[in-house]
This record gives sequence, C-alpha cells and structure tokens, in this order.
Amino acid sequence: MNQPTVFKARPRRIVIAAAGGFLGGSLVRWFRAQGDEVVVLVRRPMPGLDAKQVLWDGETAGEWTTELEGADALINLAGRSVDCRYNAENRRLILESRLKSTRVLGQVIGRCARPPVVWLNSASATIYRHAEDRPMDEATGEIGTGFSVDVCRAWEGEMEAAVTPKTRKVMLRIAMVLGRDGGVFVPFRMLARLGLGGTLAGGRQYMSWLHEADLIGAIEFLIRRPDIAGAVNLSAPNPVTNAEWMREFRRRYGPGFGFPAAKWMLEVGAFFLRTETELLLKSRRVVPGRLLEAGYCFQFPDVGLALDDLSGPGRGPLATQVA
Repeated sequence: MNQPTVFKARPRRIVIAAAGGFLGGSLVRWFRAQGDEVVVLVRRPMPGLDAKQVLWDGETAGEWTTELEGADALINLAGRSVDCRYNAENRRLILESRLKSTRVLGQVIGRCARPPVVWLNSASATIYRHAEDRPMDEATGEIGTGFSVDVCRAWEGEMEAAVTPKTRKVMLRIAMVLGRDGGVFVPFRMLARLGLGGTLAGGRQYMSWLHEADLIGAIEFLIRRPDIAGAVNLSAPNPVTNAEWMREFRRRYGPGFGFPAAKWMLEVGAFFLRTETELLLKSRRVVPGRLLEAGYCFQFPDVGLALDDLSGPGRGPLATQVA
C-alpha cells in the first residue's frame, strides 16, 4: 500500500502520555516519520524510544506540565492493563490509574496559557452492552453494566468534567488492536498454531477489532478534524463472530482444525493465567459510526485483509491518510 504524502505547514508538537506500550510506540514512530516533534510522558526512562522523554507519575502536576504549552495535540494512553484477575486491589488500580491521569491532565490543560489544540484520551469499546443482536455505534449503542463498564463511564466522565474551553476533547473508544508486535494478534496466532484455534464458548459472541494502521490513521484523522469532539468508536466497520475470527486465524496459522473450548474450560484457564474470561466472552459488536460519517476510509475493514497484511513482510512507517 502506497503511503500518501502528508502536507503540513510546519512540524507539529505532539505530547503522548504513557507511550511505553506497543500502541504508544507505534504512534511515536508515525509522528516522528512525519517530522513532528514528539514528547512522551513516562514513569521511567524508556531506552530506544525516539522522542523527548519527560518523567511524570500520572497523578500530580510537576515539571512535565510545561510540555503541554503550545502543543498541537495531547494523546493520553495511561491506564493499568486489564489482563489480570479482578480482585479488589486490581480493580482499584485499574480505576485509579485511569481517573487520576485523566484528572491531572484536565487540571493542567485548564491552567495553560496556550493549551493543547486537541486532547485525545483513550477509553474502551467495552463500554457497550453484550450485543449479539445488533451493532453498537455512538448514536444508538446501549451502555452496559458491570465493573468494566463502570470504569469506562467514570473514565469518560472524568474527561467530560475537565474545564478546557480552548481545547477540543475526544474520547477514543478503542476496540482490540491487531499489531505485528503487540495487541491481540500474537496470542491468537499462537493458539491457532497449537491447534487450539477452535470456537470459544460456542463462538457466537462478536469480536470488535482494529488494525494498528487504522488506529494511527483514525487518530491522525481526528487530530485534523476540528469539527469532531466527544466519544468516537475506534473499531473496524466489520466485527465478526468468534467462530469467524478463529476460522480466519486457523486458515493462516493453524493446521486446519482447532479444538473448541467450552465456557468452563475458559474459566479454569483464566484462573491459572491470572486473567478474566470477560476479555473473550463478552460480545463486542461495535462499529465506527462517527468515523464513517466523517469520511474516514479504513485501510483494513475486514479481518481477513488485516491478517493477510500482518502475515506479510514488515513495512516501514505505517501508512495513513489525510483528512
């Protein structure tokens, strides 16, 4: 896929909070490839990260606050991983890591003389209810219940409460991301290769997902669209059932068959792996209504196309598009 030319009047200044994961690393590489100045807020130095690194604790104001002055965009990815058991301590850490980082960023933006033009804050597509019956977009999607949904609602509420009259706010309801070096691609590929790529708990639940290139493309698109604010679903337009999802992985990486797993088997496995079955069993039938209405063109709208791309040779900086 050819990479389009990006025309900018000047290099932009992009601040990324919590860029230590694979999503943050991908964004850093993309913006740096465009010639932008990138500043990352990190809890500890990150060797090999091609950006200016400034320490922060994700909770309190400090010397890092000056980095937000005059920024073209602030992207906050902070939040403890949900790949764990939901005991009381982990629930507290999951919630507080999201609320505290969002709160302090909102407070600092409100005090800036030249605040960031746009603030994009990560959120989650799991905010919608378990849905096998119909797609969930931003306009008609129904909010669910339970711990994960409560976290999402509080997280978005913290951003909405921030008083930032000069800064546009966008909440990124991100689905599972498929990336060559991270996200859900690697573990599902391994399951298929081991002959374990059968349906999970019947396979009727939907999987909402997004190729890494479209995550970057959508964020670039949203930065350049001053008319878009509020919650935006970052997911491919074609979610698939778990049965279809596992079949696509088996076709490319498995022996052609895969042992199915019943719900009770997943419960036992999750216990020993110290994680939760919700990550596999909740039906996320999320679609990107606002992105499609605004004219964003997905590079990888179908999971087969996404897996074919990730199975191929490595590429340079991921392609994206200009709004």
